[in-house]
Amino acid sequence: MHSNQLDEQDVLIVGAGPTGLTLAVDLARRGVRALVVERADGLFPGSRGKGIQPRTQEVFDDLGVGEAIRAAGGPYPIGMIWQDGRRQGEHRMFDESDEGGEDSAYREPWMVPQWRTQEILAARLKELGGDIAFGRELTNLDQDRDGVTAGFASGPPVRARYAVAADGGRSTVRRALGITMTGESVDPHPMLVADVRISGLDRDHWHVFPPTDTAGFLAICPLAGTEDFQLVAQFPRTTDVDPSLNTIRAVIAARSHLDPADVTSVSWASNFRPRAALADRFRAGRVFLAGDAAHVHSPAGGQGLNTSVQDAYNLGWKLGAVLHGRAPESLLDTYEEERLPIAADMLGLSTRVHRGEARRGAATRQLTLNYRGSSLAVETRTDLPDSALRAGDRAPDGLRDVRLFDEFRGPHWTLLAVGPSAATPIPPLPTLHTVRIASHTTYGDGLFLIRPDGYIGWAGDSPAHLAPYLSHTGA
Repeated sequence: MHSNQLDEQDVLIVGAGPTGLTLAVDLARRGVRALVVERADGLFPGSRGKGIQPRTQEVFDDLGVGEAIRAAGGPYPIGMIWQDGRRQGEHRMFDESDEGGEDSAYREPWMVPQWRTQEILAARLKELGGDIAFGRELTNLDQDRDGVTAGFASGPPVRARYAVAADGGRSTVRRALGITMTGESVDPHPMLVADVRISGLDRDHWHVFPPTDTAGFLAICPLAGTEDFQLVAQFPRTTDVDPSLNTIRAVIAARSHLDPADVTSVSWASNFRPRAALADRFRAGRVFLAGDAAHVHSPAGGQGLNTSVQDAYNLGWKLGAVLHGRAPESLLDTYEEERLPIAADMLGLSTRVHRGEARRGAATRQLTLNYRGSSLAVETRTDLPDSALRAGDRAPDGLRDVRLFDEFRGPHWTLLAVGPSAATPIPPLPTLHTVRIASHTTYGDGLFLIRPDGYIGWAGDSPAHLAPYLSHTGA
């Protein structure tokens, strides 16, 4: 291809992190032509976002990478508190789960280094025929009523019907669009995070060295599925942190019983100041913001990557429906409507966990997030008890009699008929996968239209009012 020729795509995705790769996988399985462009020469090499929450495990299962993610990682270890070179006792880093059960196969966060998650998603994308173009630094982005044209420092320009900024907290695309972020400093103290090889520590615990009068805390966590540890250290607010091997060895020696030489290698290191920031808008015309480009979290509580993956999961089916002509363009307005409030809530949770004002508990698992206030949540039943499952809620699994997620898996919509409603005559709906079950404790009785991203879009006692919803959403 000559440099003056346009590379034509349905969707241009800027950034090959977890957000961009998740979206690309979802679009590829929908037959949408999408190109992922990445400024770097390869995938991100660090462990940064290592916690895969239960809801995201469900998403990955649907996208066909669930087994690979499980095989690549492991459960989080129990914390071990150290002082003066002695073990002071164990500390649970997460509240034990009392949710999941019949409703989800996943109850606890699963640790997978971010670089490995990205490798798995990239392999799945390739399997589906998708592509990543590395070494493509965006220089300009212009849009008109029909599409977006992007120019790069090298390689041909790209013309696409839509573009998605998945290029991180310092997003070039967001700045080009003039979208501002509103935020705050979560913690004025700079942090160092690194992937290191260390001898002299067991791999059964997350080793915590509490702060002292002269030094901030140090935490060293074995990274499941690897021989590495992730090191996190806090510094006085005026420190200019140099993320070098010498700095890491000095921190280890000063704050633990280990010797500098016990740190044998560093494969990745970075420094940052924890902050929370939210984009004022998630859309400008034909360009959408997703992941860190739209919301920047403290790493505490493991919400950043998970919220980002679910941005992509929300946007993917909507882009597919509009691009294939099954839904009006206005469906895309619901992306910001649904995701911006969720991102704001998750930012607040991350900040509270970082400051010690909240535990890593049920809310961090993201199984209870819902879109009840969305224009896409249409509940036609009346007199429901407060505890009832309703439109906008996540559609639960069923693990005993029928695995509902086996029925939901894939890019389609599902009409679930439960209880007496299972006998309701339902007109032929060629685009829907219809499932009838005699009973389900969580669902109760009714008809439930399950969106491709696993939320209940419409619920009712009769299919009489279903047709208008189907035409609006492209089901």
